[in-house]
Amino acid sequence: MQRHLVNLQGRRARRAAGVLLTTALVAAGVTGCVRYQAKPLAAAKVAADYGARSLAEPGLRAFLETARVTREWPRRTWDLEALTLAAFYFSPELDVARAQWSTAHAGLRTAGQRPNPTVTASPQYNTTMITPSPWGMALNLDVPIETAGKRGHRMARARHLSDAAKLNIAATAWQVRARLRRALVDYHAASEQERLLAAQQAAQEQSVKLLEGQLAAGAVSAAEVTREHIALDTTRLAAHDAKRQRAESRVALAEAIGVPVGALDGMELSFIGLDSMPPDLDSPTARRQALLNRADVLAALSEYAASEAALRLEIAKQYADIHLNPGYEYDQGDNKWGVGLSLELPVLNENQGPIAEAEARRTESAARFRALQARVVAEIERSVAAYRTALEKSGTADSLLANLEKQERLLRGKFEAGEISRNEVVTGQVELAAARLARADALAKAQQALGQLEEALQSPFLLPADTPRLSQDPRISQTPRTP
Repeated sequence: MQRHLVNLQGRRARRAAGVLLTTALVAAGVTGCVRYQAKPLAAAKVAADYGARSLAEPGLRAFLETARVTREWPRRTWDLEALTLAAFYFSPELDVARAQWSTAHAGLRTAGQRPNPTVTASPQYNTTMITPSPWGMALNLDVPIETAGKRGHRMARARHLSDAAKLNIAATAWQVRARLRRALVDYHAASEQERLLAAQQAAQEQSVKLLEGQLAAGAVSAAEVTREHIALDTTRLAAHDAKRQRAESRVALAEAIGVPVGALDGMELSFIGLDSMPPDLDSPTARRQALLNRADVLAALSEYAASEAALRLEIAKQYADIHLNPGYEYDQGDNKWGVGLSLELPVLNENQGPIAEAEARRTESAARFRALQARVVAEIERSVAAYRTALEKSGTADSLLANLEKQERLLRGKFEAGEISRNEVVTGQVELAAARLARADALAKAQQALGQLEEALQSPFLLPADTPRLSQDPRISQTPRTP
């Protein structure tokens, strides 16, 4: 009877232990499980989706409305502001920056996780003993408890890295805008050059025709006519080059927006605002503005803060975590309960190696920040100097053009009065066409210098008004309004 009771207790203990173990394993395997969702990536489909992009997409319309940029739809005229928003909508570079921020932001959840407890089961069978029971079972739990604020330091580091990645979205947006503005300026300059070269070519053709008539009459030499033919051919070559530049800048403009070049067909580009030059900026004001507002500078500061948090974490690791070890043991009919405590003994090392590495990384991060600041200051100084020079050259070209326009009017007046020949008027028109080309080139250089200055400053007031948050994918979050 006694033996039967002992065996009954043993079975109950083993059953309780089995239930406890099974419950722990099921809870560990089921609670909070995330199922895999396949998202296949096919190059052909990605290429087809890119080829189907259009500036008439309803999602783009909703994105523009969110930024309070409204007009008839589909738009036929696109200016710098609307094109910038379209680039923010389609840009693959911004997609990459958003994905990087999403990865860094997910690190916050990883950093905040607490270590899971572990359970150990050790069943035993004693072959040399039958009474009271040959079975033995030991269940041990390991409950880790982090000390010295390690979790807080880990979360602080992840938070600063997430902030840096989010600021990188703004820095990428500036790169997208700068590339778009540069392509638009190049396209405008090439179009103007092509138009002015056509006018110059027409004037030179008229001049050659007059000289050939004078050559036939013996009034001029063949060398003079040949010289004008060479000048005309040079203008024709320049016109072909301008046509090529316009085609290339059109492709570059489509690439900057993030659409195939065919999406620009039938679209009218507005260059309003590109020919207006803002007042000159003094270097101290520009430098202070950039060092306070540039996204890459702020991101570098966040990365330095993350390196400091990482150093605090490694210092905190000098203090051992506590491991609580409650356990149960069924030992041949006896039920035994116990509580254990374990600590890591800092005998062989005190985490000095990782601490030294973290200190070195913090020093490296500080050095990168100082180097970035120096590069930003030099970039601003260079951009301000280039902008001032371009403004001066543009002013000189304006003065030259005004004088030649005045001279051309005087020549036409003298020709109508019979004081000079038609050839002198045509020569003045050729000089005027060349001056217009020089003025257009100087204006394009000034516009490019202005773009470099804006890129160096990265001031928020230069972006389109009411720019929506770029941390969200606009192609997913935007829905068109009902007209």
